[in-house]
Amino acid sequence: MSIGDNIRQVNTRIAAAARRAARSPTEITTIAVTKTIEPAAIREAFGCGIRHFGENRVQEAKAKIDGLDDLQPPPTWHMIGHLQTNKVRTALDLFDTVHSVDSVRLAQVMSRNARQDIPVLIQVNVSGETTKSGIRPQEVAVATAEIAILPHLHVVGLMTIAPLTPDTEEVRPLFRELRRLRDSLGLRHLSMGMTDDFEVAIEEGATMVRIGRAFFGSERR
Repeated sequence: MSIGDNIRQVNTRIAAAARRAARSPTEITTIAVTKTIEPAAIREAFGCGIRHFGENRVQEAKAKIDGLDDLQPPPTWHMIGHLQTNKVRTALDLFDTVHSVDSVRLAQVMSRNARQDIPVLIQVNVSGETTKSGIRPQEVAVATAEIAILPHLHVVGLMTIAPLTPDTEEVRPLFRELRRLRDSLGLRHLSMGMTDDFEVAIEEGATMVRIGRAFFGSERR
């Protein structure tokens, strides 16, 4: 299947998941994850209506974003991978939104280097996996309060990465917990759900889903 076919198929699945949750598909922003994806494939996805793209690595993203600056209207670029403090200044010049604010310290560095306001999401390690970044659920309220008062950072929601599992129902409680945390903080966005579990994430309230393989298949640089 072509990238366009894949996008149409995913959009159909998103709409069906939204209907099951009595939601509108317009509430959900689809972010195409373009880590390792060639610029030509990104252009193809853009031509099929995708306007939001997510990158995991700052240096790889810079080369792509600079080479795609002719796209109109300009796409929205999301930083969705772990952000090292020594890459913050470059990241702030490249990305419109940062999903992976995983510590107060990182937020402080971002605030000091930001030249304009930027929307950010707090990454939460809901699963408790030691291999994943993120703030522990029981520390999110305090961390969010500290980050929210920093200049230039506009906290708009929470983000998590669920464990890979053949049974997506296993991750439903994690998505539900993130939604509970989001609601308790009065925030808007939930960035959760990827190729293997985005339908469950939407049923549990995701407002942003991050789709890579379902769009681009096995295409690699």
